[in-house]
Amino acid sequence: MKGKKNLITLLDYSDAQVAALIDCADQLKKQKGKLRADLKGKTVALVFQKPSNRTRVSFSVGVHQLGGHSLYLGPDEISLGKRESTYDVAKTLSRYVQCIVARVFHHSDMVELAEHADVPVINALCDLHHPCQALADIQTIRGQFGKWKGLTLAYVGDGNNVFHSLMIACAKVGMNVRFAGPPGHDPDPEILKVARTIARKNGVAIECVRNPQAAVKGAQIIYSDVWVSMGQEQETARRTKDFKGYQINADLLKDAAKNYIFMHCLPAHRGLEVTADVIDGKHSVIFDQAENRLHAQKAVLLYLLKSGH
Repeated sequence: MKGKKNLITLLDYSDAQVAALIDCADQLKKQKGKLRADLKGKTVALVFQKPSNRTRVSFSVGVHQLGGHSLYLGPDEISLGKRESTYDVAKTLSRYVQCIVARVFHHSDMVELAEHADVPVINALCDLHHPCQALADIQTIRGQFGKWKGLTLAYVGDGNNVFHSLMIACAKVGMNVRFAGPPGHDPDPEILKVARTIARKNGVAIECVRNPQAAVKGAQIIYSDVWVSMGQEQETARRTKDFKGYQINADLLKDAAKNYIFMHCLPAHRGLEVTADVIDGKHSVIFDQAENRLHAQKAVLLYLLKSGH
């Protein structure tokens, strides 16, 4: 497909494009699931190497609401690079479908898939990025505060794929970010460097500290993620020890802004990275985030597929 567009990382999108996607997502949200015909006659393949709840369901429902058809291909159907080469999978699926949504273990697989596919590819999660989650997150934040400018997001935990995409998104829309995590669990230095460049251009900062109290102080958004991600189960004991002291709880949140919101991309482990009273409390917006995955991803699908593709 000549000149095809993808969503592999938000670094490939301008600040204005990111904001436009959220504007579109907000408009779609107001339509309350009204059936449209934008993707009529189009099929979207969901190629998942990892299990999923929100990502699979939100994409399937979103494609349906836009008038298209989704086809789920789980780990048993397609094993990228194992049963069949990523190149062959990309070329074959491109003959059948109009878009590929992929959830993979390795970023290199995502890049290879996008390079060889003749249809748009959407990154539904890899080890370095989770752009769809980040779009839903900044949509949620603006929905709560009516703005992005002047806000500070404190992320306490692992400098993982979720944080990478989140700090890029925040930098692009003009939000300050503070990261607090233990040694050995910092964000990727190259991604951090690029995100900081974007943040400086927009007059905001991305800070990395060890002390969670310092990160949370005065912040309007408090964000946490699991300490043990899929594929890291054998590291559970070590990681639980490493992250001791980085739990989001009522004591830590005493120094947050009075009107703070708590965010988590789910699934969550209550009693580990966050206490139940926080994640289930009045400041929690976790299910708004989950819902907004649907709207943000529909906006991405429209951007990639509606304009002549």
